[in-house]
Amino acid sequence: MGQNTDGILAYGYNLGGPDEGWEVQETGRYGELLPVDWYDEAGDGGDFVTAAELHLRTTVGGFTEQWTKGAGAGGYYERAEAAQARVGVKVVRHCSNVAPQFVLATHVTAAARGRVVPLDFDDLTRSRLAGDWDDQLARALAALGLTALQDAPAWLLLSYGEF
Repeated sequence: MGQNTDGILAYGYNLGGPDEGWEVQETGRYGELLPVDWYDEAGDGGDFVTAAELHLRTTVGGFTEQWTKGAGAGGYYERAEAAQARVGVKVVRHCSNVAPQFVLATHVTAAARGRVVPLDFDDLTRSRLAGDWDDQLARALAALGLTALQDAPAWLLLSYGEF
């Protein structure tokens, strides 16, 4: 049996998660995420990433189409990708599938076990400033109705592993 371990560098906000605790203000007495209109842990099968990204694609990206049989032939996927590009952020699952944690990020670089990924921090800084990453993150947090405990976006080093 093998092990899958990845290192992830992301620029954004730590949102936490259900097992280790949510890192947002919208939590209940026992640390649970308070209800939001776009996510139902039981109804969405606990898939926070998909629920958040669909909500962002609709509210920030303006994409309201529903997939139907044959939609791919009509340009559905291209329009969905264009909306995702307008959103400019994604939700990254880290830690593991068993005990997931989440980050709202504008940029993600991952390195699988045994791989080396060179980084150009000057280029990343230029991209962050030119792309208004902080504003994209602020719009996404507002659309999600979440307030991160983290004061400002930052470079976050994450791990992901399945054993």
